[in-house]
Amino acid sequence: MANDLMTTYAVAAGSAVRHLRAARRRRLVLVLAACAVLLVALATLALSLGAASLPPGRALTALLGVGEAKDVFIVHRLRLPRVAAAVVVGACFGLAGALFQSTLRNPLASPDILGIASGASLGAVWALLVAGVTGLAVAGAAFAGALLVAVAIWFFAWRRGLHSIRFVLVGVGFAYLCSSLLAWLLSNAEERVAQSALLWTVGSVSDIRGEELALLAVVAAVLALAVSLLARTQGPLALGDDNARALGVHVDAARVGSLLLAVGLVAIATSFAGPVAFVALVAPAIARRLLSDGGAALLASAGVGAVLVLTADLVGQHAVLGVSAPVGIVTGIVGAPYLLWLLATNERKSRA
Repeated sequence: MANDLMTTYAVAAGSAVRHLRAARRRRLVLVLAACAVLLVALATLALSLGAASLPPGRALTALLGVGEAKDVFIVHRLRLPRVAAAVVVGACFGLAGALFQSTLRNPLASPDILGIASGASLGAVWALLVAGVTGLAVAGAAFAGALLVAVAIWFFAWRRGLHSIRFVLVGVGFAYLCSSLLAWLLSNAEERVAQSALLWTVGSVSDIRGEELALLAVVAAVLALAVSLLARTQGPLALGDDNARALGVHVDAARVGSLLLAVGLVAIATSFAGPVAFVALVAPAIARRLLSDGGAALLASAGVGAVLVLTADLVGQHAVLGVSAPVGIVTGIVGAPYLLWLLATNERKSRA
């Protein structure tokens, strides 16, 4: 009799788990489908709006390479690269933010706050103002700056393991250090040269095209594929180190691998677009809320990040009092109040 009851309970529990997993998959599919629809709609707007306005039908026709030569040139050479860059950069920041937050179990863990994006900006500005290089060399310097800051944070935060609170606090310190060095470089540069470097302090997707766009997309795809191989460790890591070990996860190796991939995603995105503020912080939080799930929400975070950056770029181009603003300024205006709200809610939760 007891065995029958245990069998019944086991079957019921297994059925409940299957139903829960199926519900999560359906919700994930719905969220990703909604992101895809929004991206198509926003991309259509981005291809249509501008000084040479095109009706949506003509813009989509030109996208297929059909129609007037002028329309095809405007869509393919001027607007489509910017749309593609916004989508790839947004996906990179969203995915990196989700990895940071799930691995470190901290909703404030973001490359903006940890100093990694500031390290990339510092590397790019140093390359422009001190080394005097341009083009892909600047992107390479930005990538190296992000990696160097990440290694330094790692070195100072490692004490018999990598603990989330120490990692975040050390990262905040390096963010201030990089910002100070960045301000010092700009203040000592000639005004004309400093203006060209200012773009690396706010973030923009306006000039990513050709070889740069292809390299960005290829590296982002390779890193995303690597993330998919480590994705199964994110759920156990969110339960704590002891529970993750009990589930067979090598905690230190999984955390190091996840953070390395997150740093790579931030570095490649920032090395081409500059520090697009707060996307890595906000996108995972929105994705988790949409999924009603406390998990990592990696795919959803990438989708939401792409939507956020493309929306912000559209707003910056066409809706800010007739003035064209880089995408990083728009995301900063939106993200700063969110950060204040997040700090306030976390404070109330800790008191409760």
